[in-house]
Formats: sequence, structure tokens, C-alpha cells
Amino acid sequence: MEQRETIKSKKRIVIKVGTTTITHKETGNIDLEKLEKFVRILINLRNKGKEVIVVSSGAVGIGRQVLGIWERLEESAIKQACAAVGQGRMMMMYEKLFAEYDQLTAQVLLTKESIMSKECRQDARNTFEELLRMNVVPIVNENDAISVEEEAYGNFGDNDTMAAHVARLVEADLLILMSDIEGLYTDDPRKNPNARFVHTVRYIDEKLERMGKGAGSAMGTGGMATKIEAAKVATKSGADMVIANGANICAINDIMAGKKIGTLFMAERENGGKSYEIHGTNRNEKQGGEQEYRLTGTEQKKRGAETGSKRIEETSSIFTGRESKRHCECERKRNEGISYRPIDAD
Repeated sequence: MEQRETIKSKKRIVIKVGTTTITHKETGNIDLEKLEKFVRILINLRNKGKEVIVVSSGAVGIGRQVLGIWERLEESAIKQACAAVGQGRMMMMYEKLFAEYDQLTAQVLLTKESIMSKECRQDARNTFEELLRMNVVPIVNENDAISVEEEAYGNFGDNDTMAAHVARLVEADLLILMSDIEGLYTDDPRKNPNARFVHTVRYIDEKLERMGKGAGSAMGTGGMATKIEAAKVATKSGADMVIANGANICAINDIMAGKKIGTLFMAERENGGKSYEIHGTNRNEKQGGEQEYRLTGTEQKKRGAETGSKRIEETSSIFTGRESKRHCECERKRNEGISYRPIDAD
């Protein structure tokens, strides 16, 4: 079965929405139309028998708007005050929208200690399990009003990381990060027109981590680097993770339908080995037909041992199984110092 198809059967799902996903960029106010669509999607997932946990950013951004603070926040006390004001406003909107469908919600505010401390972690897990048993939708956010910047028991720093830890805590099957980016690229597409989009990741290695650029928006805090770190936490716990653009909140439906939306990070399987496969399209090559690139880590090691070659260089050029004959020729050319060339997509 194609990996995307398996998403349809996922039972326990954690969905994280970023600040830019649920607020208007121009004003920082809540985007009521999008938030309403998001709630309807969640209700429909519940109607299908899914267990849903929401991790929602936005408290600080909403608090800034309410308090009339427009500059990037530097002082922690001001940020905490904004969070305290914004969290109540945000939960009020969630509760009103969910109430239209007679769906109960619960606010769960976490700190890093809630996850890292053994005693607190078990209490948090028990709370989530009981809420899900009662058919309540937990709405989770970091307790920014009291969180402090301490490495051991301070704040998470971003909700991507926290969402991954929540997914691990509740033993989720799937984590979806709805953000202001489409997914993972081989480089920053805003700076490099040849950057290729990565559809599927089977294994996270150092090269893949270098693709992550820590660029956040003015309203949010998480960049691609934090999302890759989140993927490491989630996939090691056994959950698949998808990064998608929250500009189209209905993309959640497409993801759950098994469509190739965003970047899929596959969970590490005990019997699956630590291989990865990356598919990418070059945005500038669409006129001549999109091209697909594939890299399989397991095959790299195997063929590297056979040829004595140290390994694939810093490139996104990739080969498919159906190109096995051409692949052998490419292996010979690589050893002669000739680089890969792209192949046509299916």
C-alpha cells in the first residue's frame, strides 16, 4: 500500500495550527472564516470516528492585537501578559464554534515540565486519555503566561516542538503541522529558484537537517528547522507527520484522504529499517514537464559498498526503481566524476 494511503486509517490525530493560520496577516485578528472551517473539519473527523487533539498557537499574537502592541516582542513579561489576554480570547472563539455542533472542548495548557518530568508526564497522559474517553476535544497550547526560558523546565520555544511531544505523549498515529509553508524544500525557495519540493521523507539524516532554514514569520516563532526537530520526535515515537500550508485549511481533508499534500515524514518502523526516500519537483521546470527526483538511503549504502564510492554528493538528483538499468550506468558515471541528471516524473 502506498504510504499516503495509510493515512486514511489513522485513528488518533494531533493537528497543530500556527498563528499565521488562524489570524489575519494584516491585523493579527482571528480569521473567523478560516477558524470556522477548521472546526467543521475537526467535527467531521470526529464523526468518522477519529480522535482529535488540537495544538493551537495564536494566544500571544491575539493578545498583542487586543493590547495594541505591534512590534516584535523582546521582553518576556510583555509576551506573557499578551499570552494571558490572548489565550482567553482564543478559547472563547473555539468554544463558541464547537458548541454549534454540541462538541465539548477542554483547554490544556502545558509547560516543558509537563512533558519532561516523569510524574507530570504521567498525569498529563492520564488527563488526555480521560478527555478522549469522554469524547472531548482537547485544545492545547503552551502556558506562555508562566513559562520561562530555562533549558530543563522552561518553555518549548515553539508549538511545532510541543505538538510533537504531545503526539508522543498520547501515542498518536499522525501529527499534522499546518503552518505558513508548503513543506520541506532542498533549499530556501525564496532565495534559490532551483530549490526542489520534498514530498516524502523516510529517514532524517544530517543532510536533510541542513535543508531546514530557521526562518519564521513576524507573527509566529517556528521555522523549518524546528519542524524537522519536531519530525524527529514524532517519527521516533511511531507517528507519521505531515507539514502543509495552513493558507488552505481544507488541505487537512486532502491529507486525510491520502493525497500528496505537503511533506510526509514517515514514522520509524522496527521492521522498516532507517532508509528514506525523497521526492522533489523543481518549480522552474514545469513548462517542460515536472521532473521527479528520488533518493533512497538504503540503496545508497548498499550500492556504495558495492562500488566503493563514498556516497551521493550534495545534490537532489534521484533515481527510481524502474530506472534500474539506467541507474547502473549512472553509478558507473558517478565513479568517473559525472554527476546525476534528472529523470522524468511519472
